[in-house]
Amino acid sequence: MTDHTPVIHRVNHEIKQRRLEVLRVIELTPRMRRITLGGPELAGFNSLGSDDHVKLLFGCTPEEQQTIDQRSMGRDGGARPTMREYTPRRIDLDASEMDIDFVLHGDGPASTWAEQAAPGQVLNIAGPRASLVVPDIFDSYLLIGDETAIPAIARRLEALPAGRNVLAVIEIEDEQERQPLNSLANVEVIWVQRHRQALLAVLEDLALPEGTLYSWIALEKSLTRQAKALLLGKGVSEEALKAAAYWRLDSSDEDA
Repeated sequence: MTDHTPVIHRVNHEIKQRRLEVLRVIELTPRMRRITLGGPELAGFNSLGSDDHVKLLFGCTPEEQQTIDQRSMGRDGGARPTMREYTPRRIDLDASEMDIDFVLHGDGPASTWAEQAAPGQVLNIAGPRASLVVPDIFDSYLLIGDETAIPAIARRLEALPAGRNVLAVIEIEDEQERQPLNSLANVEVIWVQRHRQALLAVLEDLALPEGTLYSWIALEKSLTRQAKALLLGKGVSEEALKAAAYWRLDSSDEDA
């Protein structure tokens, strides 16, 4: 007899580059800007995981944006575009639209581009390369991240059904960076204002949600490592834990 019990699994996708147009720009918070991209080339886009990411291609002239070949991406000796990875916040294929949320931190190619983005501009994207599919087999979810992780956390919450319990711990710059998070699940959000050790202190005192638990961490690289070690020390299952470094404090590039 074949066991058809759902498991966490990876699905690979054919990598396709798409040339999209900026349709709308709105301010979500003082430091978060949502840019809606769209166009006919979004057709067939596939994103199965809430924390999927696409590559955004920057630093090209308008002519280069039209002719970049996703097969070479600069490996043929030509100029390689500057690429950054972002999680699509919303995908609406019927409307041919995708939302990307940018943290405006004043440095880096993505933040710089997002600060000046306006309707009519063009941006190339590629991917996602793969999706990590987490089936609905858990009673509870522990989601830990900062502003850069809010799009993935929000997508996860919107996908969960009623009857699930979620504890989200989100580090933000200040109270103005809080965002509404919608879900049918029972959700508790702990907003932590940024201080180097404040988030870890919260995690140390945290009571884990009951039942079978899926844990997810996306923070600055060193903080992700410390948070993962802390959770494992609390008895969290490593098989049901994903930890990702969304940016690095020791780099001039702090784009997620």
